[in-house]
Amino acid sequence: MKLKPIEKVSGLSSKEFQEQYLKTKTPVVLKDLAASWPATDKWTWEFLSSEYGHLEVPLYGKDYHKAGKGYMTPTTTMKLGEYLDLIRHKPTDLRMFLYNIFEHAPALSNDFSMPTIMDGFLKNHQYMFFGGAGAKVALHYDIDYSCVFHTHFQTQKECILFDEDQRIHLYNHPFTVQSHVDVLNPDYDRFPALRHAEGYHTILEHGETLFMPMGCWHFMHYVVGGYSLSLRANASLMTKAKGLMNISRHFIVDKGMNKIMGEKWKTLKEDIAHKRADKVLT
Repeated sequence: MKLKPIEKVSGLSSKEFQEQYLKTKTPVVLKDLAASWPATDKWTWEFLSSEYGHLEVPLYGKDYHKAGKGYMTPTTTMKLGEYLDLIRHKPTDLRMFLYNIFEHAPALSNDFSMPTIMDGFLKNHQYMFFGGAGAKVALHYDIDYSCVFHTHFQTQKECILFDEDQRIHLYNHPFTVQSHVDVLNPDYDRFPALRHAEGYHTILEHGETLFMPMGCWHFMHYVVGGYSLSLRANASLMTKAKGLMNISRHFIVDKGMNKIMGEKWKTLKEDIAHKRADKVLT
């Protein structure tokens, strides 16, 4: 597996961004996209805890993809203030995602603005992500096939990305946008095709924004407990249609077969992923 550093830039015009990164589907870290946002200075641990600590939030553990009744469902719930105190001071694999905090705390939406670096931003799809030190986000690409602008706050987050065409080396589970390889500790005996994968690596610092093109595979590792904001944009009607197809396939096929087959469905997906990768190796 080969990883090269993601370029970090400032002062990009909209035209430069679209020519150099959007059209070429190349990841980049924008150092100043969020520089004028109130959130960059305002969203401290103390602020979020004091203002929104009462919210009851869903949390997900490392068993998120475990087959059966608990497949892709929350592990537990907790008051946001208690959770923030936990991830600020202790390692934990509990993460908060797939929860639109802005529906419950709409005033937070006033602390950032939609970028003008490209068109197509989705105003109703703003999400925050929280995790404790050591927590990992399994390798995947976003199901809606949108472009993602991921801004991190307060701490550091390690990000490993792969272009869409690398999926055959990543053991993509069929009917999903997931892979279960651990790119931090690659097991080349079990996943030999992973040796040939080529990707990108960066450590995202406070206030920096990672641009992930549509279909870009990403693996996130919370070096220190922290939180991020993702804003999404559709590049075209074609990408929107592909996202709808992914969502339908996930909810109809993957979740449906999980209910019927449970662990056998997971094993079948793994077998298919290995057979596809083996064809490339031979």
